[in-house]
Amino acid sequence: MILKKITFCSILFLFINACAEYNVIKNKKKEKIYYSSVGFTLIYDDKLFENKTINKKINNENIIFAHNILKYNTPVKIINPINLKSVITKVHKNVDYPKIFNSVISKKISDALELDSNNPYIEIIEIKKNKIFVAKKSNTFDEEKTVAGKAPVDTIVMDDLQVKNTNTSKELIDKKSFILVINDFYYEKSAISLKNELIKKSKLDNIYIKKINSKQFRLSVGPFQNFNALKNSYISLNNLGFENLNIYIDSK
Repeated sequence: MILKKITFCSILFLFINACAEYNVIKNKKKEKIYYSSVGFTLIYDDKLFENKTINKKINNENIIFAHNILKYNTPVKIINPINLKSVITKVHKNVDYPKIFNSVISKKISDALELDSNNPYIEIIEIKKNKIFVAKKSNTFDEEKTVAGKAPVDTIVMDDLQVKNTNTSKELIDKKSFILVINDFYYEKSAISLKNELIKKSKLDNIYIKKINSKQFRLSVGPFQNFNALKNSYISLNNLGFENLNIYIDSK
């Protein structure tokens, strides 16, 4: 009888522990993945709405940032990687636009970032909670200050950062080239296999593999001297099912 009780208690103890362990796993919260993207933005013009390139109008006189994934009011930081100028704002509208672009912005944002209209290359970062950002005083508008105050950001550090290089964004970007990153692979053999398949199907002759380290092989297309040069390659890969390809400045 005593043996039965001991056996029963042991089983019960194991069962309770198993349930407790299950609950811990079940209740464990997944860490949020914050959005980020580098690529070319679409600078708004009324013709874009009239010819149905995008499905909503934007006021070019205001700071307006539109996106097709991020939710309305999501706080973001938009950076010009060429001169490091930035704007902190929010998602004002959800808009449909061609997949080759990573967002739609008003001309006021473009002017603030001093973007080259032929190569409007930007980085978008969703603002994280408890994150401290450094922004230039000259580039933070009253609206951004208000938005930043409401956003889940503890502090926005204002700093008089000076760009030492006196070249304009266009002069700097003209010295750069761009690449389309298709994917990173653990095995070089996998990268080679996809490369050969894409050359057959896409007819692209500038697909190459770059060894990042012993366990990372990057399959890319390029380099391209400007946005127009890479447009057809992007569309060709997009038609084969490759969506949201990141566009990077070539570091070679």
